[in-house]
Amino acid sequence: MRAVNHRFIAVVSLCLGLWGRARAQTSPEAAAAVATAAAPLARPGLVSADSLSAADTAWMMTSTALVLLMTLPGIALFYAGMVRKKNVLNTMASVVAIAALVSVLWFAAGYSLAFTPGSLWLGGFDRMGFAGFDLQLAAGKVAVSHVAPRIPESVYAMFQLTFAIITAALLVGAFVERMRFSAMLIFISLWTLVVYAPVAHWVWEPGGWLAQMGALDFAGGSVVHVNAGVAGLVCAWYLGRRTGYGREPFEPYNLGLTMVGAGMLWVGWFGFNAGSAVAADGRAGLAMAVTHLAAAAGALAWMLGEWVVRGRPSLLGLCSGLVAGLVAITPAAGFVTLRSAVVIGLVAGLACYWGATGLKRLLKADDSLDVFGVHGIGGIVGSLLTGVLASKSVGGVQGSLVTQAIGVGAVMAYSLVVTAVLLWITNFVVGLRVDEQSEQAGLDIAQHRERLGS
Repeated sequence: MRAVNHRFIAVVSLCLGLWGRARAQTSPEAAAAVATAAAPLARPGLVSADSLSAADTAWMMTSTALVLLMTLPGIALFYAGMVRKKNVLNTMASVVAIAALVSVLWFAAGYSLAFTPGSLWLGGFDRMGFAGFDLQLAAGKVAVSHVAPRIPESVYAMFQLTFAIITAALLVGAFVERMRFSAMLIFISLWTLVVYAPVAHWVWEPGGWLAQMGALDFAGGSVVHVNAGVAGLVCAWYLGRRTGYGREPFEPYNLGLTMVGAGMLWVGWFGFNAGSAVAADGRAGLAMAVTHLAAAAGALAWMLGEWVVRGRPSLLGLCSGLVAGLVAITPAAGFVTLRSAVVIGLVAGLACYWGATGLKRLLKADDSLDVFGVHGIGGIVGSLLTGVLASKSVGGVQGSLVTQAIGVGAVMAYSLVVTAVLLWITNFVVGLRVDEQSEQAGLDIAQHRERLGS
């Protein structure tokens, strides 16, 4: 009987202990703590450093370096090889200056306007001057973005900075050999804050109106390429043609430099697209594979198109074609299969070849290095095909051609109108174009008092 009583007391004690533990865990304070830990972030904030992924962070730091490589020296070499010798240094100086200028602007305001919650149209002011990028080592806390909660916010902001840099640097190809260096700095400053940052917010911040609508842009089809392509076309129209355009040959300085730049773009684009998965996972691996296949398909398509039309392939055509494939796969990289990537690359290669030749003649714009023909057309093609070819098994979402068309049309319209206004303001303040004597002498001498050696 005594043994039974002992067992009964033990069972009752165990039940009371379990009840007490459950009561403690379900108290209002505990429940609130659990809910806070489980709920996704709605805005940037501090989290436990233990919640970060070391693998994701390492991959994103690598991707950031790869995307910066696309601009410095990728775009600088790609563009410098295509201009005339007397403008090579000015072209390179423009790209380097843009990288530095946009970096400071992104730190001061750009990141906050693009990637913090605000309205449907623009972010807030919480992260101005990278405010809140705290690392509380003793407390084990670190700041993260609600868009990328598994990596430090400092890494995410730097990754997105490289996108802002290359988008602005792409514009150089539309106005090379005739724009004042001072005017370029003023225009790029305004454009980064008034055009790029709002469009990035529309598409990539969860509260942006295009993101709310369900527009798909994995790594920058509309935000980067359509945006820069249309802005470049407006710059070409506004500035007018270079002196002698269409009447005298404009011999490229060194297409070998262009090929080296194109190779750096191809390699760097793995960070551009696979990095946009914001994780070292299977989706990033697939994004890398589709990026490579689309680039290869784009190069072959442009080469074959040029071979048929002109009777011979060219190195410049191959380089342009691989960039066309890379541009077009950018919005689709995390949403399509490998077979779809080949289709996108082939279509883009042919479409961009037409964009840089037949369409360019129809538009009657001296888009010097085909920013609209390659980046604009490639971005449009890729964004629309994303709506057709997006696979739910790959990206977890279903594409919509109508939604994609609305997104592309909105970015085109906004970029066109606001870019024109910013060019007018810049022209009023300092004047956009160099005088004819400076243009004939070359911008290396006229703007920088420097000359490329023989």
